[in-house]
Amino acid sequence: MRILLFLATNLAVIIVASVTLQLLGVDSYLAQNGIAYGSLLAFAAVFGFAGAIVSLLISKPIAKWSTKARVIDTPRTSAERWLMETVTVLARDAGIGMPEVAIFPATQSNAFATGWNRNQALVAVSEGLLQRFNKDEIRAVLGHEIGHVANGDMITLALIQGVVNTFVIFASRVIGSFVDRVVFRNENGHGIGFFVVSLVAEVVLGILASTIVFWFSRRREFRADIAGARLAGRPAMISALVRLRQESEVPDQMPDSLQAFGINRGARSGLGSLFMTHPPLEDRIRALEQATL
Repeated sequence: MRILLFLATNLAVIIVASVTLQLLGVDSYLAQNGIAYGSLLAFAAVFGFAGAIVSLLISKPIAKWSTKARVIDTPRTSAERWLMETVTVLARDAGIGMPEVAIFPATQSNAFATGWNRNQALVAVSEGLLQRFNKDEIRAVLGHEIGHVANGDMITLALIQGVVNTFVIFASRVIGSFVDRVVFRNENGHGIGFFVVSLVAEVVLGILASTIVFWFSRRREFRADIAGARLAGRPAMISALVRLRQESEVPDQMPDSLQAFGINRGARSGLGSLFMTHPPLEDRIRALEQATL
């Protein structure tokens, strides 16, 4: 969930920035005497990394808003009190600051962690997970999410996304300029063809380049599983993954809307597998069973 929210926010920021810069004439200025590749690359790097950093900085409020998560300031029930106490212990053991703890309304078993700073993160769990998982399994899931925070996954993700954004912005403008000059025969600066083609190319390339981020996400899931096992015990972490696998086999428990998270009734193959944020649960269970803690 945190990966998809981050990618969506990043793409929106980049598109808005691109449209604004085009309206301000920045692209036309860069192409007054043809494409200056050095200047274009510098421009792409500045705005590419700026977009990723902005997405990282606003990741917490966007996550709260999009999931309707309720942050627990003062526990209202014994379950919320236990949840806060558990996160406090896990965060201390992981060596990070106490994150905000939230519950979001969803019948599916799900959880996520996000935030720009490992000492100012957000950890959220769904109501469905709290209702159906036992305490050991919930502790393992929380350990997994805190592992993402302790490993600095969101910061590393932002750096990777910055590199990806740089490529997307640079390549989309090269493509736009080529089409504008070759197809539309525009030799005087940039015409409407450049603006339309570069914007479309930016969206398409942004989606395709996101496969790099998804690959990174899949690799980090294995590390987060190990972190959860270290914090809550290997049996509890394996039990939580097994329960997720069991729920994924029941259509009512794991609808198609969650298949993008890689928690589905069967691993996708071909191009579909490139857009999975999580490895197949069978692979995660097998890797955790064989891992050295």
